[in-house]
Amino acid sequence: MAADRTRLRNDVLIASTMVVAGVAIAALSLHAINAAPPQEMAQATQPLQATPSQEPEKTAPPAESKPGGDRPTTPAPEPARPDAEAQKAGAKPVLPPAPAEKTAPPIEKK
Repeated sequence: MAADRTRLRNDVLIASTMVVAGVAIAALSLHAINAAPPQEMAQATQPLQATPSQEPEKTAPPAESKPGGDRPTTPAPEPARPDAEAQKAGAKPVLPPAPAEKTAPPIEKK
């Protein structure tokens, strides 16, 4: 009985010592954070500054849309791969050829 009480007293003493040490470390850390000068945030790009221009830039108006039709594009889109005649004439495709693992077999008709 007396041995259990002594063991309990030692365990409580060790636990309370550890709690006091943790509180002391936290207090010292907070003091060190407050003692340091404040750090400034770095910005990667300069903030945008609106400069009033004397004349607005004149650009071409967008193409007129047609009801129920395709959306107009200015300029017209160009194909990524020129046709066979254009390739013979010397035109190079914009995209490189697809790798073999990306090429699928042709679709069979039913």
